[in-house]
Amino acid sequence: MPRAFVAGATGYTGRAVVGELCRRQVEVVAHVRPDSKEIGRWTRELDEIGAAVDSSPWDEEAMADTLAAVAPSHVFSLLGTTRARARAARSETDGVPTYDSIDYRLTALLINAACSIHPPPRFIYLSATGVSSSRPRNPYYLARWKAERDLVDSGLRAVIARPGLIAGGDREESRPMEQVAALLGDRALAMAGRLGARGLRDRYLSFTADELAWALVSLALSDKGGACEGEVLRRYARGSDRR
Repeated sequence: MPRAFVAGATGYTGRAVVGELCRRQVEVVAHVRPDSKEIGRWTRELDEIGAAVDSSPWDEEAMADTLAAVAPSHVFSLLGTTRARARAARSETDGVPTYDSIDYRLTALLINAACSIHPPPRFIYLSATGVSSSRPRNPYYLARWKAERDLVDSGLRAVIARPGLIAGGDREESRPMEQVAALLGDRALAMAGRLGARGLRDRYLSFTADELAWALVSLALSDKGGACEGEVLRRYARGSDRR
């Protein structure tokens, strides 16, 4: 039976991925930050849907020990911060607000930990549309670009998912501007698709958490590897309406 370790399990996409894995009878170990103010709540909620909970510290040796004990066949890296949190977060080295400390450094730590166990797991990384082979200047995309490069260089069997906006009315955090952007963007993209720009539509059309979770889990359990975006990612998400 497959066994998955999910980092970022309490986020919007992470909760949906844990739920989808449990629905498919995959053993799940969901990681919750040990310093989370709501660790008790997350432990109860994740336990209710059938996941075990781990709260190992974000330390490379500790995470490597955890993965060695769990022996996952799949590791999901669904880590990321919001723009507001990025402003508030401080890197440990220079005190400058950055996406780097969470979106890149924790992902890099998880990649290294995954490389240390045998057999090595299949690694599923949630990146973003807009990341390409060229080094970006935008800090959000730069963090993901660096993580993608580390993952490719690691030699792990990997899936890199690059969805557009991830939006939904069931988010716990209020993101009204993001919801408006997704709504208006989806309308414009739908029109573009009708006019023949299907590639553009499929690449940037927003996903709900359930759609993306279905796609990520389906990709994880398939033989597909490498970067997935646009029509490929959309095709794997289409099963979400058949539950």
